Parts: sequence; structure tokens; C-alpha cells
Amino acid sequence: MAGLGDRVRGLLDDLDATSGAAIGEAAALLLGSIGAGGIVHAGGAGHSLAMVFETFYRAGGLAPVRPMWDERVQPLAGALRSTDAERRPHLGRSVVAAYEPRPPDVAVVFSTSGRNPYPVEMAQECLARGVPVIAVTSAAASRGAADRAGGTLAGHATVVLDTCVPPGDAVHPPDAPRTAAVSTILASYAWARLLAELDDLAAARGVELPRWVSANVPGGDETNARLLARYGDRIPELTMNR
Repeated sequence: MAGLGDRVRGLLDDLDATSGAAIGEAAALLLGSIGAGGIVHAGGAGHSLAMVFETFYRAGGLAPVRPMWDERVQPLAGALRSTDAERRPHLGRSVVAAYEPRPPDVAVVFSTSGRNPYPVEMAQECLARGVPVIAVTSAAASRGAADRAGGTLAGHATVVLDTCVPPGDAVHPPDAPRTAAVSTILASYAWARLLAELDDLAAARGVELPRWVSANVPGGDETNARLLARYGDRIPELTMNR
């Protein structure tokens, strides 16, 4: 019987095969946006907020990223409340309206099932504002989830990165999965692959990307200070409460 590591590696291979071309499209979209002075708005709810954290103020990550969220969708601020908020109509639209993304910005919306109103509305509202959407979601999980939004996140996206997360998220034991959720692993890999693809594309075009450097390496504070000065006005989350 294949162990958990084999199962996860197999899903990573599935993601590569399924989403390789889409990752290239998403990288080109991001490069065009950043080159035109745009920023990336990252959204998600529940445990998909882990991916919003992964995109924001992260060593090696893009500097022009703004988290687009409402505290009610954070499980640490109330687990049951976060589930209710993600299913509540109109909240996703109101969050996007509050953040006001606009061209040449890009939105990245994370949701494994992509079936709740919050992520679907975020994508819809961004598109309505002329902002392209990169959806990081799972086709298999979406097919196996209850339809609460009358559509899917993937159905309202410019580019879809299919993470291949199975329905229910858990993958162990193989014959009756009940533990070892893999959505964060697969979505994190999809984002890391996208950053790597973006780096290669930028290098090929002679573009230097604005990237955070670890504050724990020599020169990191100085590099990050320049990026804070450059983006602090458009991304208040970088400097608020300072």
C-alpha cells in the first residue's frame, strides 16, 4: 500500500500535469500587471487564508501583494463564525468593494472547493471591475461539494490553477480517507511553482521583480525598507499599527 508521502507526491505530479500550462498563463498575467504598476490582491476564507498569508510579506515572495479579506472569515477569530461568513451572500462582493482593485491589478482567489458565495463573489466582483482573476482551486473537490453559490470559483476566473485536491481534502488511509488534509500542501506548491515560473519569465525578459528578502540575512532590512517605501501607500497592511 502506498504511504502518505507517495500519495502526496502523486498529487503533486497530477497538479504539474493538469495545471502546467495554466501556471505559465498566470505568470504572464502577473508579470504584465506588475510591470504596469499593478498590485496583486490575494483572497480566501477559512483555511485558504493560510495561502493569503503565504502570498503576503513573505521572504522570496512578491512585494506588491495586498491581502483582501474580512476578519469574520478567519477561523482563529471564531471557527463557526468563519464557516457562516464564507457561506453568507454579499460578503465577498462587499470585501472587494472595500479594497477597490482596479486595472492593471490582478486578483488571486484561493478556495479548494470554490463553491461558497464568498470566493465566488470575490471573483465575480473583481472581473466586473476589469481585474483578471487567477483561481487556485480543485476541480475534483468542487465537483464533490455542495453548491451554495449557484456556480464555482473556476467558472468566474481568467486562469484556473487546479490543485487536484480530492473531495473532502483528507487522503489517509487510502481506502477510507479521514485524516491528513492536503489542500494547503498542494496550494502552496501551486503558488511556489507560479513564483518560479514568474521568475524565469521575468529573467528572460530582463525584468527585475520586486521581491521581499528575509529580514534574517545581511541586507534584508535595507532591501525591504526600499520596498516598503515603494508600496506602503497602496498596501496599508504593510505599515498599519506601526
